[in-house]
Amino acid sequence: MSLDLHRPGTPGYDAARAGFDLSAIPAPDLAVIAGCEAEVVAAVRYAAAHDLPVAVRATGHGPIPGVAGGVLIDTRAMSSVRITGRSAVVGAGVTWTGVLARSAPLGLAPLCGSAPDVGAVSYSLGGGLGPLGRRFGWAADHVRRLRLVTADGVAREVDAGTEPELFWAVRGGGGNVGVVTELETELVRVEQLYGGGLYLPGESAPALLTAFRRATAEAPDALSLSVAFLTFPGLDAVPAPLRGRFLAHLRVAYLGDPREAEALLAPLRAVAEPVLDTVRLLGIDEIGSIHADPVRPQPVRCGGAILPAWDDDAATVLLDEIGAATPHMLELRHLGGALARPPAVPNAVGHRGTDYAVFTSDRPGAPGGGDRQTAFYRRWERWSGGRSLYNFTAHPDNTPADATGAFEPAILDRLRLVKKEWDPQDRFRFTVRLTG
Repeated sequence: MSLDLHRPGTPGYDAARAGFDLSAIPAPDLAVIAGCEAEVVAAVRYAAAHDLPVAVRATGHGPIPGVAGGVLIDTRAMSSVRITGRSAVVGAGVTWTGVLARSAPLGLAPLCGSAPDVGAVSYSLGGGLGPLGRRFGWAADHVRRLRLVTADGVAREVDAGTEPELFWAVRGGGGNVGVVTELETELVRVEQLYGGGLYLPGESAPALLTAFRRATAEAPDALSLSVAFLTFPGLDAVPAPLRGRFLAHLRVAYLGDPREAEALLAPLRAVAEPVLDTVRLLGIDEIGSIHADPVRPQPVRCGGAILPAWDDDAATVLLDEIGAATPHMLELRHLGGALARPPAVPNAVGHRGTDYAVFTSDRPGAPGGGDRQTAFYRRWERWSGGRSLYNFTAHPDNTPADATGAFEPAILDRLRLVKKEWDPQDRFRFTVRLTG
């Protein structure tokens, strides 16, 4: 077998190790561009034979800091997608955009995230929180089966009836025990998606948070809301009404009649006249326009935490944190609904019962950015207790994250037992760490 290999100093090495997030570019001893499961098996066996750690990366949206040496397996070339009835079978490197291109013409949708250009597999393994989540649950809840290359270099079929404990762990517990080469996920039927963004003046933040709190307290499962506070860059690529301004970006996704949606949105619209209003009927393949996340590779410094329940003091801390002088974006997402309900086949998704989650991000080099984010999360521990969602478990300084806060103790203990059984040498260590 001829593998596509790249070592430091050779042509193609830099391209092989670069992904979306440019803030923590890995520096492996060997980068392998895997085009099929057999090549993943060969790479893992090579790492095992030479006692090397393994990092796995598709699009590179999730930073893998600390990768110095070892083997990096890049799965972007494993891009096959096939729709079979109400499910999609996807290769390890497929993005949700690739799935939507096949499923949308059939009126079907995956449980993708706010940014459809992220890797479908890694997103699902980490739980997967997206705009359709309050209606349908986590992406991990919809995974039916997968192919997994474990640390011993063996490719395995894993589902609820075959290695059920392994199947439980990887759906929500991340890629801590192997490389998923293929995944089958359930698709959902979407008749109408009404959504987009309301961009409101930043000075409306106090009134908007009050209205947001009331709206989310009574929201049906069909309505997903989040709000981000940020200063838009003064670039030509940014729509003119937003350019260089501090704004509140209210993100809306409603599965149903637009008239029903507008009745629910009326109190939020009453807060202020939008600077820009993009809310409309959307094709399911336009779901990425709701959050309008960046698509070009860039350095990112981010963090996340949960908000189990809202109170007045939490609102005060949020208002203290946001403003034109704040170097980072701060987003508050409403959870609940189907996200809070256990799936038919249990998995390792943590913190299902939290009502909200907060996320922050900025670009490294922003004056005071990382320090400001770190200080915010220390203050926020009053509500989060240091807990976060797995997909958003990151430190603003991009050091390797610890999984302690991503799961309830019982889930974490169970995950560690699975890790000990299937990867006792901690071969797959460049993830949210389960080991000390």
